[in-house]
Amino acid sequence: MKATAVGMPLAALVAALLAAGCGGPASEHAHHPPAPSGQSAVSSPPVVSPASPAASTPSGAFNGTDVGWMQLMIPMDEQLLSMLEMAPKRTSNPEVIQLAKLFAADHRAELLKLRALMDRSGAPKTNVHEGHDMPGMVTAADLGVIDQTKGAAFDRLFAKNMREHLEQGILLCRGEQGAGADQATRELAGNIEKARAAQLDRLDG
Repeated sequence: MKATAVGMPLAALVAALLAAGCGGPASEHAHHPPAPSGQSAVSSPPVVSPASPAASTPSGAFNGTDVGWMQLMIPMDEQLLSMLEMAPKRTSNPEVIQLAKLFAADHRAELLKLRALMDRSGAPKTNVHEGHDMPGMVTAADLGVIDQTKGAAFDRLFAKNMREHLEQGILLCRGEQGAGADQATRELAGNIEKARAAQLDRLDG
């Protein structure tokens, strides 16, 4: 498995963030049914200590957790947008189309902030998680399947992948708030956590 730019393998990085965020499902949404076996949106890898500043960490106020969190969140958002943009062509359900439009706008705005912080951190802009499969990530394989569905079948996959993305995002944001060093990055994580919770409520509505 590829290592991240701060020297942590993907599984260890996710585990560190989940451990820092207490590793449990979002309490506000504990009533949600679990995802299919093997694809749990809130599955916790073996617990490891949160990332600590290292020689390879970009200079300044950022530590490995800050950079690792951004390196996870950016591709997760980018991949999700690819699914959201399919909605108008794959379903005629007005509620799904409207949700996709709203969620896409939120995630585009979020990406601008994440990329600005990444620029300030001085970390590499390359997608160090390209090709990785992890909870909450809509993979290229997922997109291929979704793009072959229409109507109710698309709606079900939309809801499933959207929920997994939002729930895992909440956990990762809690991890950043618990172990990150940069104040602006921790604040963004807090704002995204609140946005994810509101988006879950919209999805359930």
